[in-house]
Amino acid sequence: MTESPRPLRRNEIRAQNEALILQAAEKVFAEAGFGGATMQLIADVAGLPKANLHYYFASKEQLYRQVVQTIFEIWLAAAEAMDGAETPAEGIGAYIEAKMDISRRHPNGSKVWASEVMHGAPVIQDYLETTLRDWTRGRAALIQRWIDEGRMAPVDPEHLLYMLWATTQHYADFNHQIETLNGGVPLDDAQWRAATDSVKQMILRGIGAI
Repeated sequence: MTESPRPLRRNEIRAQNEALILQAAEKVFAEAGFGGATMQLIADVAGLPKANLHYYFASKEQLYRQVVQTIFEIWLAAAEAMDGAETPAEGIGAYIEAKMDISRRHPNGSKVWASEVMHGAPVIQDYLETTLRDWTRGRAALIQRWIDEGRMAPVDPEHLLYMLWATTQHYADFNHQIETLNGGVPLDDAQWRAATDSVKQMILRGIGAI
């Protein structure tokens, strides 16, 4: 006799609905921008009543900030690969791997972040002035330590970080362009692997880490 599925608990239902709303919001904000997005449109994409959105997120700005915070936290977590690494090849290589994977899995979140920053960061300027600034200084210090130890070329740590962000996030922010040049289809698993390996080799060789 097959057992009936266990009914979802209230906290599980909440988590599922929040994830569904955030996924829909990522898509709508990426395509329409903050100004063009509406709570009704996000509800339609999520397949939920509009009232459900307001139950979880009181306003469009609150939902937008959560979308931005989510992708930012994913990016911050990716940098943990650098923290325990002994060499730049290991640490920066793992960071590139993680960032390329995020660009593949969260292209809409990356686009929302890019659009926000290109418009002067009217909603998330506080993130840039606090968390991002502190994170950047910490990773720049780590890169500088590797330079001082003679493990890599004497490059500017902050500009290296900018290059890493620009290169890896290009695959998310300009994925339509990449798909167009790829015959109108998304990169498959083998192509993503090849792209990631190429980015790693070019950057690591360029900074003298391999």
